Amino acid sequence: MAYDFLDRLATPAVEAARVANGAGGLWETLGGDHASAAFTDLEAAFIAARDSFYLASVSQTGWPYIQHRGGPPGFLRVLDDTTLGFADYRGNRQYLTLGAVADDDRVALFLIDYPHRRRLKILAHTTAHDLNAEPDLAGRLANPEYRAVAERAFTLRLAAFDWNCSQHIMPRFTPAEIEAASAPLHERIAALEAENARLRAREQQS
Repeated sequence: MAYDFLDRLATPAVEAARVANGAGGLWETLGGDHASAAFTDLEAAFIAARDSFYLASVSQTGWPYIQHRGGPPGFLRVLDDTTLGFADYRGNRQYLTLGAVADDDRVALFLIDYPHRRRLKILAHTTAHDLNAEPDLAGRLANPEYRAVAERAFTLRLAAFDWNCSQHIMPRFTPAEIEAASAPLHERIAALEAENARLRAREQQS
């Protein structure tokens, strides 16, 4: 059965490397036909929870470039089951990705859930959009609570995706995740301190 994500990246050199390392024919046993890939509710929920991702493109020089994109959770939107979109917030203004995709629209995305050690890889074709010329798209991607300048939008047409195994993903936690996880502990400490204060007051009165 075809494994479209890997097939798109395969070359004779890749096949030779797999064979040399005892992995020849391995992906034929992995299962799953992503030739007509579409996002399901599982991918949509995972994407909506992310506050960052990594975007790789290739320039005319042949050098790859990986850019970190961040924003409020869900700033990368699932527009339909084969299309993603996000507002491109102003950064260091080098425009390396913007220039690269003008020549070759193929990109790769890595989305990582560090606490749960999950990773989603996406291959897509991307298009840059003028937000002023496409108010409907701008409205779908806007986040009024995020005070950053959106210079344009990008849409990404899905080619294939794949879920990675959890090996070697080190758990990391955001301040909000740490605060939520530690909230019961803080509440318990506060309750014990209040009880201790009451016991001390009672002892002093006796």
